[in-house]
Amino acid sequence: MSDVPREFVYTSYPARQGMAWLRSAYTMFSQQRAGWVLLVVGYFLVLFVLRAIPYVGPYAMTVLKPVFAVGLLAAAWNQERGGAPRAQHLFQGFRANLWALLMIGAFFVAGITLAVFASSLVDGGKLLELMANGAQTEDELITALSDPRIELGMLFSVLLSLPIIVATWWAPALVVFQDASAMGALAASIRAAMANWRPLIVYALAVFLYAGVIPAVCIKLVALIVPPPAMQLLIIALLLPYSLFFAATLHVSDYVSYRDVFHPGETLAPLSRGT
Repeated sequence: MSDVPREFVYTSYPARQGMAWLRSAYTMFSQQRAGWVLLVVGYFLVLFVLRAIPYVGPYAMTVLKPVFAVGLLAAAWNQERGGAPRAQHLFQGFRANLWALLMIGAFFVAGITLAVFASSLVDGGKLLELMANGAQTEDELITALSDPRIELGMLFSVLLSLPIIVATWWAPALVVFQDASAMGALAASIRAAMANWRPLIVYALAVFLYAGVIPAVCIKLVALIVPPPAMQLLIIALLLPYSLFFAATLHVSDYVSYRDVFHPGETLAPLSRGT
C-alpha cells in the first residue's frame, strides 16, 4: 500500500456545500429513522461503558472512537446501496484495518492533550489548574471561566485543536474505503479539509445553530411559558428526540461529506443478496 498523496484525489466545493452535506445526511436519516436512532444509541452506550472503566476509561473511549465510528460509516454505505442500518454495523471497524484506526484515535488523544497543556504558554497554567482542581460550586466555575487569562488559554487550546480535528474527520473513512494507512489518511484528510475550508465553516456554523442556539432558545421559551414542575419534563420530551435525530444526522454527514469530497459522481453498485 502506498501513501503517495496523489492517490487520494479530492474535490473542493463552494461554501454552500456545507449545508448541502447536512441536508443530504438528514434525507438519508429520514429514510431509515428507527434504524439510525437505535444504532446511534448503541454507539453512545458503548462509549459510555468504555468511559466508565476506572483510570483508563476516557482514553480508551477516545482511542476506540474511530473504530466504532467506522460502524456508522458502514451503515451509511450499506443504506446508500439499498440496505439498512443494522446493529452489527457498529463493530465493523474491528474487521477493517483496526491498527490504523487505533493509531488515528491515539493521534487524536495525543494532539488534544498537547493542545490543552499548551494553554499554559499563554495563561500561566491557570486552565490546567482549574481542570485539575475543579470548582466547588457553579458560581466558582463561572467566576473562574470569566478570568481573561483562562479565556485566552481556552481559545489558544481550541485553535491548536482545530488541525487535529480536521485531520481525524475523514481519516477513518479513508482507512476503510481507500485502504489508507493512518498517516496517509490523516494527511489526506487535512489537505482536503484545507481545500474545503469554506464549506467546513458553513457546516460548523450550521452545527452550532442546530446543536446550540436552537435548543437554548427552546429552553428559554419553555421556561417563560411553562411552570417549573412541568418545565423539565417538557424540555426532556422535546429535546431528547431532537438530540437523537440531530446526532444521527451529524454522524451520517460524516459519510456524506467524505463521499462528496473523495468520490464525487461515483456510480453505486447495489448490494448483493444477503449483504
